[in-house]
Amino acid sequence: MINSYAGLDDVGVAVAAARAGADVVRRLYGRPLSRVDKGAGDFATEADIEAEKAILGVLRTARPDDAVLGEEGGRRGAAAAARQWLVDPLCGTLNYAAGTMLVAVNVALRGGAAAVADPFAGEVFFTDGANAWVRKDGVDTELAPTSATRLVDVNLDAPFPGAPGPRTAKLPARADFAERFGVRVLSTTLALAWVAAGRRAAYVTDGGDLSGSVHFAAGIAVCRAAGCVVTGIDGGPVGAGGRGLVVAADAGTHGALMSMIRG
Repeated sequence: MINSYAGLDDVGVAVAAARAGADVVRRLYGRPLSRVDKGAGDFATEADIEAEKAILGVLRTARPDDAVLGEEGGRRGAAAAARQWLVDPLCGTLNYAAGTMLVAVNVALRGGAAAVADPFAGEVFFTDGANAWVRKDGVDTELAPTSATRLVDVNLDAPFPGAPGPRTAKLPARADFAERFGVRVLSTTLALAWVAAGRRAAYVTDGGDLSGSVHFAAGIAVCRAAGCVVTGIDGGPVGAGGRGLVVAADAGTHGALMSMIRG
């Protein structure tokens, strides 16, 4: 069998894998789908599982020596592998199951290339680790974050493991927040890609260390490469010991949000 991915660099593999997952998500949309209960109200659909299989098919063919951490299938590949891909085949499962087309397919090489696909808009946001673009209809456009919309996406999907208190949930109730920003709740990390694209001024979530999360790794990588300000919710670096996430289009927006969160 010919390996059609053999000539791709890592960013090409990330884009191809995200697109493969997005094709499945789009094809199964609106159909009656079986569910797998994960407990605590969380579940996966048949689309989550099949999309991850499609992504794994690309990664296994293109990078057979790499390990994979998938949202649905867990760890695969050699434990000693030098490289690991982080895969969230359908971020926004509840949106999807409710017939809402606000979801993302996330594929990231830890410390390297990453891609976030929007199955329904036909867009792929991606980075080679240094620069970031969005691809639509075969055209690549460099991402340019801006706070012009003044819209902040706030993740209110509790619980937040490792978080000392519901700090993000309090933001929309603050008078100074309402004076400067509008709040949105997308309930998918597609919102991170939208910050990089200038469609959101910022994204805020509580939680623990999200740097190695299959849900957040691709979006964080795209935002960093696009030039966004990326920190934990306490203002420190995202990573070991960090908590939550504040991603802003610019330093002014980030500073205003940090002041409100700390206040």
